[in-house]
Amino acid sequence: MRFLSILATKSSASLLQRVGRGGSMPGQIGLKLDPQILKKLKIHAPVILVTGTNGKTSTANMITSLFENAGYDVISNRKGDNLREGIVTTLLTHADLSGRVQANAVILEVDELNIKHILPNLPVSALVVNNFFRDQLDRAREMEQLIESIENVLPDYSQTLVLNGNDPNVVRLSLKAPKAHKVYFGLAKNKYCVTRTNEASEGKFCPRCGHRLQYAYYQYSHIGSFHCPNCHFRTPILNVELKDVDLKTHTFTYHGELFKDPYDGMYSMYNCAAVLAIADLYNIDSKYVKEVFAHAPQPKGRNEKFVINGRAVTLNLVKNPTGANEVMKVIEEDHHKKSIVIVLNDKDQDGTDVSWIYDTHFEKLMNDQTTRIITTGTRGFDMALRLYYGEYKGILEQKDTIEEAIESILKDPNDIYVIATYTALLPSRNVIEKQVKQNG
Repeated sequence: MRFLSILATKSSASLLQRVGRGGSMPGQIGLKLDPQILKKLKIHAPVILVTGTNGKTSTANMITSLFENAGYDVISNRKGDNLREGIVTTLLTHADLSGRVQANAVILEVDELNIKHILPNLPVSALVVNNFFRDQLDRAREMEQLIESIENVLPDYSQTLVLNGNDPNVVRLSLKAPKAHKVYFGLAKNKYCVTRTNEASEGKFCPRCGHRLQYAYYQYSHIGSFHCPNCHFRTPILNVELKDVDLKTHTFTYHGELFKDPYDGMYSMYNCAAVLAIADLYNIDSKYVKEVFAHAPQPKGRNEKFVINGRAVTLNLVKNPTGANEVMKVIEEDHHKKSIVIVLNDKDQDGTDVSWIYDTHFEKLMNDQTTRIITTGTRGFDMALRLYYGEYKGILEQKDTIEEAIESILKDPNDIYVIATYTALLPSRNVIEKQVKQNG
């Protein structure tokens, strides 16, 4: 069945490509013909999986670029098809009919809930885990259940775990992987650390004994330096530790060498640390890391900037409390007068449970610099209510459509921020690009 599975997948993918389409349907066909097809592939190359709640796309893409810059022939799912069917499509379309995958490095972004389908069925060399936060409760359920689904496939894993050593939810994976080699990455204490936090935080209790964890400091959310007062669970010694972090200049040092982060925010520094951990693991020179950081493309909707009539318009994706809080911090740093559109949808890709907006510090937007906020989307009224409960004192409006909201906000003389959930991101971007073409 392997031959038929590969043939059908390659043929259907080729047909879709001819009509300008892609997606995971070829992989669905391949799995239907042979549910064990991943185990039957012949891969003689490093296979690196990247997962986590936030940052896995950027991290996986930078690791892909790292290997490409170092001269590897790389297979990856850059377009973000990170579910089992999409990964099967990626691998089978790059395999010959005997099942040999033709590459000398395979880098795959994997949705957290799909690790259980991928890790046991491929010769994985390294599993990179960025972080775990509460996200899309209707799909992923409680975070505890998500983490357990990964822990269940780790007891027999004997290769390398590359883990965020500042996230207790990630470090706990090491307890279930006795055969694995562990590499930990993270950030040293810096001027942005705090000793107390009121952000939504999931890393409160020790996974070994259940006692409440104590923190020397927090980087953000539950990410920081932690220890259990009752047992030996604690922040491990970091193999890759970024120092001299400066969020204004986007710089940090590693082994005394200066690097520039291509993106904004503390969470992005952790993506860079993961890339450096992989570079060290595979003995890839730091000059290639710097090339990756220097030329990393700006992901659509991740602090993406436009100019309309000489004013800055910034678009940001939000999908869960922790990621949204980091966006709030970036906006809070802008002390100019600003107007904001928030688009809240509750479709399947967004997550139908929007209670997360009450764990997000939208209060960071509620100051004298923010003169007007317009809400829209399928749950725009819920968003307006959240701002009302937060006692926002500026002008608060609700619009029926994204186009109405953005066209209205552009009449303001201020800098503009547009904040959108998944299914609202592309429509918002399209409206902004239309305005750029019309007004420049």
